[in-house]
Amino acid sequence: MSTPFDTIENRPTAVFAAFLAVHAAVWTALPSALYPNLPLDLIEALAYGREWQLGYDKLPPLPWWLVEAAYRLFGHDVAFYALAQVAVAVAFVAVWATARPLVGAVGALVAILILDGLHYVNYTAAKFNHDVIQLPFWALAGYAFHRALRTGRLAQWGLLGAAIGLALWAKYFVVVLAVPLALFVIVDARARQSLRTPGPYVAAAVALLVAAPHLVWLVQNDFLPFRYADVRAAHARNLFDYVSHPLEFAASQLLFLLPALAIAAPLVWPRPRDADAGANTYDRRIVTVLAFGPAVTLVVLSLATGRALIAMWGYPLWLFLGLWIVMQGAAIDRGRLKRIVTIWAVVFVGFALAFIVNYAVLPRYDGRYRAAHYPGEQLAAEMSGRFRAAIGRPLAYVVSDMWTGGNVGHYAPERPRVLIDGEPRRAPWIDLGDLKRRGAVVVWTSGDAQTLPAAWRAIAADAVVQPPLRLPFRSGVNTLTVGWAILRPES
Repeated sequence: MSTPFDTIENRPTAVFAAFLAVHAAVWTALPSALYPNLPLDLIEALAYGREWQLGYDKLPPLPWWLVEAAYRLFGHDVAFYALAQVAVAVAFVAVWATARPLVGAVGALVAILILDGLHYVNYTAAKFNHDVIQLPFWALAGYAFHRALRTGRLAQWGLLGAAIGLALWAKYFVVVLAVPLALFVIVDARARQSLRTPGPYVAAAVALLVAAPHLVWLVQNDFLPFRYADVRAAHARNLFDYVSHPLEFAASQLLFLLPALAIAAPLVWPRPRDADAGANTYDRRIVTVLAFGPAVTLVVLSLATGRALIAMWGYPLWLFLGLWIVMQGAAIDRGRLKRIVTIWAVVFVGFALAFIVNYAVLPRYDGRYRAAHYPGEQLAAEMSGRFRAAIGRPLAYVVSDMWTGGNVGHYAPERPRVLIDGEPRRAPWIDLGDLKRRGAVVVWTSGDAQTLPAAWRAIAADAVVQPPLRLPFRSGVNTLTVGWAILRPES
């Protein structure tokens, strides 16, 4: 009688397809069921993406465009969670395609199972954002880089350039991928031979061509988003920070890698008598730079500059770690395969149960703030209905911070536009004359709920403050106190 492990060994490609389907289904269904309110990154995406700009004051526009497109095509929040899983699935396929000729189909499947031990591709990927959208482009770049160096085909070099260019539209973080790949081509004796061919220059040209519209926008806008990046990566305060910042980041990544390393453990324990020799040394060098090059680059930059690193920047760094481990480990016999699959199943179910506990059970007891339980829909209904009752027309504009105003902008039936933080420089697409002609609501949730925040008086000095609202969170015991005011139309 055939067992599941017979199927894995005999039909690994079909098993991989089934894995993709199960993974996507579970991690689309869980946030759809347990996030009564969209998380911060998606609310922000909807506030920005609807404006269809070539650039914004914080980050590149691609993920925000994709979220807005998903909203317009499907009109339901589940589309955003499915979009995240599409990004993850494409990354899985690219890693699988890279691994299969190197370690075989079963080895490629094991590499994917190890990768699935990272919360970056399941638990936290539900919050589709600039980190998640990096995954498919980094994985495609890794696939193309390996194939280009091994085959020399211009199509593969072109794909590499396209992946790098698109990754820039996703997040400027792509520099820590591009730098080690370029250095490898220069330093490695065999890879350096490619510099005598058109390939690397085609890749560079394609990358620049794909990224050109956004690069032009950056120059025209004095590299505006880099100011946000400068704030995020805190400066060193003393000499100790030059060491502590990269060490803290490395420690966070090691902690996040523990489930993946547990899945990989049967490849190295019991200690293998001989490592798999299916890949040659050149392949191993290429995969090594894919697996560790970006992380090492990031740590070196932190050591050199003293800048702090954000733990969640690790999203795309480890895509090829599973493949690297499979290439170094033992041949995958039936016993090791059973242990790998068993540990993966425990980790997979563990992540799912942790998600359920965090969003369905703990909110009843711990009182911790969770953006996914924010009363955004009720807040939007109150603002929309009260403005319409007072003014007699639909709500067109909200003056507020990104999170509060973005919730109103998404959940209100009119989808009002958000003047972020009341600062025209943060939302230059807003016509202030039209805002004053049509009126707006001003909304805040911190400070005195009965006093218009000073920062917004330049835009809404004439707004009439209304009685505060108290709205219960979607679960748990928290209550949101809302200050708000009506900026009446000029005429």
